[in-house]
Amino acid sequence: MTAAADAIALHHERTIFDGWRSISVSLYMTLVGYGVLVGIPVISTAWVTLLGFSEVEVGRVAGADLGGLAIGAVLTSAIITKFNRRHLVLIAIAVTVAANALCMVMVSYEETLWLRLVAGIGSGVYTAVAVAALGATAKPARAFNLMLFAFAFSQALELHILPQLTMNGIYTVFIGCFLVTLLFLHWIPPRAADRALDVEIEVEEPDGDAHIEHRHVPAYVPWLVLAAMFCTYINIGAYWTYIELASLASEATPEWVSRVLVWSSFLSLLGCLFATLLSNRFGLARPLLVTLIIHAGIVGMLAFGIDDQRILISAFTFNMLWIFIDVYQMATIANVDHSGRFASLMPGAQGLGQIVGPNIAASILGYNLGYSAVFIMCACASLTAMMIYGWMYLRLRKTIPALADAS
Repeated sequence: MTAAADAIALHHERTIFDGWRSISVSLYMTLVGYGVLVGIPVISTAWVTLLGFSEVEVGRVAGADLGGLAIGAVLTSAIITKFNRRHLVLIAIAVTVAANALCMVMVSYEETLWLRLVAGIGSGVYTAVAVAALGATAKPARAFNLMLFAFAFSQALELHILPQLTMNGIYTVFIGCFLVTLLFLHWIPPRAADRALDVEIEVEEPDGDAHIEHRHVPAYVPWLVLAAMFCTYINIGAYWTYIELASLASEATPEWVSRVLVWSSFLSLLGCLFATLLSNRFGLARPLLVTLIIHAGIVGMLAFGIDDQRILISAFTFNMLWIFIDVYQMATIANVDHSGRFASLMPGAQGLGQIVGPNIAASILGYNLGYSAVFIMCACASLTAMMIYGWMYLRLRKTIPALADAS
């Protein structure tokens, strides 16, 4: 930035990914790819009630499924700039559909564990391509907001419909949703520009003129965001896997808990609205830091007991703030990554957190430490993410202030 400049802001150019076809199919694919993640409370319960898995086994199976998501995303990150994205999606659909179909006939714990891992890998490749496409748009925060707005409806739909289905019925729904993508495969842009980590900053001079400057972004920025995202999803993965089971084992009313989990999904709508308003006014980083602290608090409160009132407050606030966190984290990476490499790793960071979180929670329960210890662990994971972002924000304020406070 020159000494004469009095205003700076990030500058974005429209790309092939800004077309309505690309955005539409990418939004649909993210809803399908994250289907297990958002539906994990009722899917976990189905594994217990319909297949007879123990609470510890549920944690392992959920971790395998969502850990496979991480593996698939990492694989995609390594090859997304070299291969046709339509071919990647086609392979991913074949793998995921086959694994879900086999889950209908191979139902033991060991068989399900490995098949869910394979299904997760296919889903990870599929989802990573979609997320990278949304991140490549000129306004990634808006694209991710649209995605999470749609999640509010898909999550509520899953939590309402899936409990009414058999286990095979749940797998069939997933198969059908993946296969629908084949009808719109040609809407997926095959490739993106392979550009280095940088940002374009629009610098406005006092006389009203403006020019564009390129600033290189240190590689630690996207890696730190991914690390913080991983910590955040340790919290989300453990909380969302066990919240229904923990509530059913408490003083809360089972019917109340079921209704709360469905209706709390619609708090995501308010989350999308407020996330946009706050980021437009305060940027991405500062609202994120505050949100992570509150998120830790409303999860940690369950360590002191669960009743109807607490589950209402916790679940509703959790869902609304989950949207805040995802919008801000995803948009931060998309602001600096134009090739899709780091953007495609976002489902990997989320999936890795989802495998670590439920497995840590399962181990805690295996040692008979109870759900209180699980929720304390969740709160600590969220606070760790907050500290990572806090350090990164302070560094960027000194080096690239336009990026530190970008919206």
